[in-house]
Amino acid sequence: MSGTDSSAPRALGRRARSLRRARRPRLGSALLVVAVAAAAVACGSSGTGPVLTVGAGNSAESMMIAEIYAGALARAGLRTRVEDRIGQRTDLLAALDTDRIALFGDVSGDLLTALDSTANATKPDEVNAALSKALPEGVIDSDAADGTDLRPTVVAAAARPDGLPSSLKDLGTRCAEITIGIDTGAPLDALRAPLDPQRDVLDPLRTVYHCAISHPVTFDTDTDLRKALSNGEIQLAVLPGPPAFLPDGGADLAPLADPDYAFRAAMVLPVIRKSALTDQQLRKLNSVAGELTTTDLADMIHQVRDQGAVPAAVARVWLDAHAL
Repeated sequence: MSGTDSSAPRALGRRARSLRRARRPRLGSALLVVAVAAAAVACGSSGTGPVLTVGAGNSAESMMIAEIYAGALARAGLRTRVEDRIGQRTDLLAALDTDRIALFGDVSGDLLTALDSTANATKPDEVNAALSKALPEGVIDSDAADGTDLRPTVVAAAARPDGLPSSLKDLGTRCAEITIGIDTGAPLDALRAPLDPQRDVLDPLRTVYHCAISHPVTFDTDTDLRKALSNGEIQLAVLPGPPAFLPDGGADLAPLADPDYAFRAAMVLPVIRKSALTDQQLRKLNSVAGELTTTDLADMIHQVRDQGAVPAAVARVWLDAHAL
């Protein structure tokens, strides 16, 4: 946990996740069918007492993360509910400040950018430390899910034309001759800001990898971007998030690794009103962080956004599959 609170829950969460990773199961198609078919029921334990509210924004991603947190805390003995479609990040932070909600899910790098536009941190530990300092008074976070990587992604066509490398680190002198397309349209997650070509793409590539792109082209939609990539109009494309989040999963795209974090680390984490949860309940959220992956989250988002599944039911299946 960050802020001025003890770091014990964060350390306990990291130990728990190392034990869990070896036995992480994959969501099976049969379980997913059950999730889609299940009726919506309220999250929460069968006991009495106050109800803890988990907030969500206006996207399938935000609602899915909220349902996972609410379901996990319900299994730790809390009565929980999800209030969704609260709005943008500023609305969620305001709801936290007024005690309307106790926590919500966010993305580490995105939240840091919103809170501190001057922050230079890009690597996970640096981002986590900077975010701890940038959070408003009375607000803390807990473990980020280091199996999630929601950074902007540079992709090539799956065939990797002209022998393009698999890592940004190896582009070298080819950067000057490459035409790169940048998706500046609305991201799939409403909480994320559209990419700024210079600030979010060209400057980081030049600073970290000495990759000076001379031929950038912007596109309003990922559909137009991918069409240009497939017909050779551009050699590389930049998406605002992981290709797996695209409606078709981005099967025709080949990501280029970003090992030195030109793009700021972006991992799922809970943002919590201070003292809203006990140490035991925080450890439960840290256990969730130890299990959640980009692939898992993409699978669940597709079910909710593209197949009309009930978020709470999808979350229950995932929590069951990971013994949470």
